[in-house]
Amino acid sequence: MPRLLLRLEGLALFILATWAFAYTDTSWWLYAALFFSPDLSFAGYLAGPRIGALAYNALHSTLGPALLAGLGLFLDHSMLLGIAAIWAAHIGFDRMLGYGLKYASGFNDTHLGRIGRQAAGA
Repeated sequence: MPRLLLRLEGLALFILATWAFAYTDTSWWLYAALFFSPDLSFAGYLAGPRIGALAYNALHSTLGPALLAGLGLFLDHSMLLGIAAIWAAHIGFDRMLGYGLKYASGFNDTHLGRIGRQAAGA
């Protein structure tokens, strides 16, 4: 049951962040162009699982978009708010699919449980 709730939270974040993006009057082309950009953090795994998990988690924690949204609100800057919404939507999308924050033991070990082919046997 907790995994289902966490996935539903991800769905809610994805929907609400995308909805919030619509209020920024920022181009939907930017949304499309940046939606998967946090996944560039996968490159960190080229330096090993510890660095990979650190890079992935840095770009897949809601702390980053929350701070960026706060800055956007403080500066009354719609582009910052739009980017924060895109970033949060991506995180929600990943959580909805079951991709959680990574442990240094390997990419497939997440806070939402094991992912990948071996997940069923774990």
